[in-house]
Amino acid sequence: MTNRRQFLAGSIAAPFLMSVRARAQSSAEIDVAIIGAGAAGLHAAHRARAQGLTARIFEARHRVGGRVYTNTTLGSSFEAGAFYIHWSESNPWTEIAKNLGVAAVDDSNLWGGFNVFADGRPLSPEERSRRRGGFWRLSSVLDNEASHVDMSFGEAARRLNPDVPEAASGMTLLNLGEDADRVSIRDYQRLNAGDDLVVPTGYGKLLELYAQGLDISLETPVTAVDFSGSGVVLETARGTVRARTAIITVPVNVLKSGSIRFTPALPARTLSALDGLGMGALTKLALKFEGTKFGQSNWTQFFDTGSKGDLVNFEFWPFGNDLVVAHFGGDYARGVAASGEAAAVDHMLGKLVAILGADARKFFRSGKLAGWSAEPASLGGYSIAKPGQMAARDALAEPVANRLWFAGEASAGSGSMTAGGAALSGARAIEMIRKVL
Repeated sequence: MTNRRQFLAGSIAAPFLMSVRARAQSSAEIDVAIIGAGAAGLHAAHRARAQGLTARIFEARHRVGGRVYTNTTLGSSFEAGAFYIHWSESNPWTEIAKNLGVAAVDDSNLWGGFNVFADGRPLSPEERSRRRGGFWRLSSVLDNEASHVDMSFGEAARRLNPDVPEAASGMTLLNLGEDADRVSIRDYQRLNAGDDLVVPTGYGKLLELYAQGLDISLETPVTAVDFSGSGVVLETARGTVRARTAIITVPVNVLKSGSIRFTPALPARTLSALDGLGMGALTKLALKFEGTKFGQSNWTQFFDTGSKGDLVNFEFWPFGNDLVVAHFGGDYARGVAASGEAAAVDHMLGKLVAILGADARKFFRSGKLAGWSAEPASLGGYSIAKPGQMAARDALAEPVANRLWFAGEASAGSGSMTAGGAALSGARAIEMIRKVL
């Protein structure tokens, strides 16, 4: 069974199923104001209701789900963000899916073979074997031998002297979306492992269904949070909101951007925790084709490597859809996303055509970029602990003045970088809030 350390991880949303309109508030008090309608915010709101607390979610986007989003704008769906229900044995989304009647199945059939290319040229069987051996040797060592020093992933790999220097870079770029020299090896090693499940009807669709019935104000970005008094005052695009406490679930880079102003300033320990975290740029781009399968079965993987950092995994026909989904990360992905959707689609189509041949273009219909690093509400894929900074996640999870809690995948400890960890962090925040209200 594939686990999250062995396999490659896993815009415009479908219309939200519940009619929720933002409303200005100037005096009405709620127990918990939740900033962000992603996995952490939605689960926190459900847990608050179960505890008898009033909660309202404020979301900048016009949809729910955050970085868990099933994109259907090409007519066929693909997971633009999170894909797996990782460590499904203890992941809350396993039980949520069951309770909502949504099928979540094991990922054992999500494999259709693979090939490896260099700028469109197939590698020899000998080169493929050498690279594959280096990858699995490094993966095995990293899974079973914890380093006592919190160094970078790249440095740990160099000390292990893997057979191929590309092994560490390939693992972090396509698994975490970041260069190996920017990732804490200790943080990576402490991540939960277990069996993975997938949601054929859409992970993002599961979150949309879970959001029904909650009090959510969409298209309502929060610009300021004042916790100088006995409660919390939020300034939003639609007015002022007063609450007894607040949970902030927005991504790390959004917090670091200053788009939300805090009064008083956040304490040094929280700021230091944020400084110890970054965000990878795991990016997906879907290419829609009609009239051919190019002789490839569902879930076939084509890995193409070019210049340093230019590494792409093309995944063919996920769930039988007429799409090829490109996965890529690091500074290369940031540059592609920053170029805009049209340029990004043209660039990625060109890389695939170099593999398949020029005739492939006549079957191409359209493309869609999920460039999280260029999206203002995300500014990255998911959080990365910098080398030497594995303790930053725990520090970020600490409450501020018993009125502010930071929740989400960045503060989820061993569950970090997953929607399951984000949900658990939201539930944890509600449990702590219940004790102080």
